[in-house]
Amino acid sequence: MNTTRDNKQEKTAKPGATARGFARLDNEAFPDFTPGSVWLVGAGPGAPGLLTLLGFHGLAQADVVVYDALVNEDIFKWTQDEAQIEFAGKRGGKPSAKQQDISLRLVELARENKRVLRLKGGDPLTFGRGGEECETLAAAGIPFRIVPGITSGVGGLAYAGIPTTHRDTNHSVLFLTGHDSTGDVPLGVDWEKVSNASPVIVMYMAVRNLPKIAETLLEFGRNPNEPIAVVSNASLPEQSVHSTTLGQIPNSLEIVKLPTPALVVLGNVVDFHKTLSWYVSSLRENTLG
Repeated sequence: MNTTRDNKQEKTAKPGATARGFARLDNEAFPDFTPGSVWLVGAGPGAPGLLTLLGFHGLAQADVVVYDALVNEDIFKWTQDEAQIEFAGKRGGKPSAKQQDISLRLVELARENKRVLRLKGGDPLTFGRGGEECETLAAAGIPFRIVPGITSGVGGLAYAGIPTTHRDTNHSVLFLTGHDSTGDVPLGVDWEKVSNASPVIVMYMAVRNLPKIAETLLEFGRNPNEPIAVVSNASLPEQSVHSTTLGQIPNSLEIVKLPTPALVVLGNVVDFHKTLSWYVSSLRENTLG
């Protein structure tokens, strides 16, 4: 028996230290969620269990939750019974609330002296327009807190057994969105530079425009034999991974029909999926992730 270690543990033991699991958090000094403020919380890539502790705490305190289309609604079981739940989702090609209306709604709710939790898929500031919402809150004098979440471009790929970086393949990674406000390929992206900027490119919301994006990357010299994968419904029981090569994408009629939401990853890290694919069917029975 390690007497020194045991004595140290005895001296540093806290009241309630014998509790297990989440009960050990009951006496932690989480930050106050004050009435009249807004928390922008990242829900993670899909699985409810990937929500952060601060996000979980915020949900339990919120008077109203304004959530996005990519949020797993199973998360709402952790809200107060009387919490007001409002949908403010935006999905490509479907009727959606205008961003400015969503931002102003957050201000309106906060001015009603409510604890307002803005729940966004992935991370609020990574292709989530959280920055725009924070600007509106700041201009209105509404106090807010940003609670980062696991962005799907990292966490979602991890569930597919695809590392974002690996010492044997890449020391950099580039993240981009596959469509602009019109739904088309973003004109603001310098595709010539992007094509050779990084060994790995991770694309959000790119499935519909992927054939056109692939043609552009090939035009600027990207290797047609480079592996590419589309990860659909990442971290959820229905997750699927479709792998091919960049050169095959422009002629693939099926690629745009793959289930969404989906991530696209281009680069040799895709090959790790063959050996690192750990999220097998037996594990998918647990819907928390």
